[in-house]
Amino acid sequence: MMVSFFDQFASPSYLGIPLIALAIVLPWAIYPTPSSRWVSNRLITIQGSLIHRFVSQLMLPLNMGGHKWALLMASLMIFLLTINMLGLLPYTFTPTTQLSLNLGLAVPLWLATVIIGMRNQPTAALGHLLPEGTPILLIPVLIVIETISLFIRPLALGVRLTANLTAGHLLIQLISTAVLVLLPIMPTVAALTATVLFLLTLLEVAVAMIQAYVFVLLLSLYLQENV
Repeated sequence: MMVSFFDQFASPSYLGIPLIALAIVLPWAIYPTPSSRWVSNRLITIQGSLIHRFVSQLMLPLNMGGHKWALLMASLMIFLLTINMLGLLPYTFTPTTQLSLNLGLAVPLWLATVIIGMRNQPTAALGHLLPEGTPILLIPVLIVIETISLFIRPLALGVRLTANLTAGHLLIQLISTAVLVLLPIMPTVAALTATVLFLLTLLEVAVAMIQAYVFVLLLSLYLQENV
């Protein structure tokens, strides 16, 4: 039983070919392509308005140098949000439950922010490793601690997204299995459990949206320190 619970996180394959690439690329086909016309339909108008509002809020604390990341941040937010939401549908696979994918997104982007900081303002970037006013005896210890915390950032980004989505999917599968088992034995308890399952599903929808936003927000904060 425990093995079957974790089977949903195994990357599906067909004829020995992993389908995770298809699961990553396919969500982009859902969104309508913006038109060059002055007048567009309501769906494209709503989509553009939401993206504009999100980007304006995300780029607000950044200077003009950080605004170059606006397209990348908006695309990453839409990508993660779509994959997380589609993963809640039955008989679907969620690529963001794979730690390898999340680290593949977190490490290069975090490294890019660090490289930008070291190139543009190396003194300020290295100054984050040693808070001002630190006693002389604590300087070596604090440098080591801050360096470790700096390198842990991409790992924390990937593990946070993976752990939250994996825990939610496991809870949904556990409670849905309990509903099926209890239905012929205790229908009243099964109905109450199904209500809990419905509320948990709503919570997971919120978690899917929040985790996508938190991932991009933390990247913007790392970028803010280095631009």
